[in-house]
Amino acid sequence: MPQKPQLLPGFTATLDRLVYDPERGAHLEKPHLFIYFITIHNKSDQALTVKGRKWVVREANGEVMILEGEGVVGSFPHLKPGEKFSYNSCHTTHGAAIAEGSYLGLTDLGEAVIAPIHSFELVPE
Repeated sequence: MPQKPQLLPGFTATLDRLVYDPERGAHLEKPHLFIYFITIHNKSDQALTVKGRKWVVREANGEVMILEGEGVVGSFPHLKPGEKFSYNSCHTTHGAAIAEGSYLGLTDLGEAVIAPIHSFELVPE
């Protein structure tokens, strides 16, 4: 049975910036596009590989989207102690929403670890 990921002190993720972009072509069902910029930090004493991510987006209309996938934007960053990985991606919504998530990692010792990303609001301007 796979082990439950544990918090690893120093393995963190931060929301660096959030941009609402009403001009970009989000589809009609979810016309509000939010671009988020994230940095994943490894300030622990162990090297690790980011293996996946999970996002939960709760819309004001009650809809909940759970988005899971392998890697981060198509890659599996290997972070030595003191290294970081930055990227950007996006969510589309019907309207206002709250997003939160986590990044799953695997240390070079084979331990499953998790770095939560705290909730943030997606509010069309």
